Amino acid sequence: QVQLVESGGGLVQPGGSLRLSCAASGSIFSIAVMGWFRQAPGKQRELVARIISGGSTNYADSVKGRFTISRDNAKNTVYLQMNSLKPEDTAVYYCNAYITIPARNYWGQGTQVTVSS
Repeated sequence: QVQLVESGGGLVQPGGSLRLSCAASGSIFSIAVMGWFRQAPGKQRELVARIISGGSTNYADSVKGRFTISRDNAKNTVYLQMNSLKPEDTAVYYCNAYITIPARNYWGQGTQVTVSS
């Protein structure tokens, strides 16, 4: 079992920045990939960024150059630094942890990010 607790969402003006945090606990040794997804009203949940256990990262095209995913292994925490935020980044952001044996996804409770003037 893996538990994920997110924090850091909020209201920000266009062009502003936010940093999301996701603290993992439980069977963290089994986590192969951690990532951030988002879901806007009326839209499907989509991958924003992920970081694989070896350290490599992937980003959605829409956030490349603006968002950075990172992790602090000592704190079992993954971060999403979001810069140059746009109104279209408004969504509920979910932390995700994927384990391979058995294959399973774990989700955090979600944190709202609203970009508006």
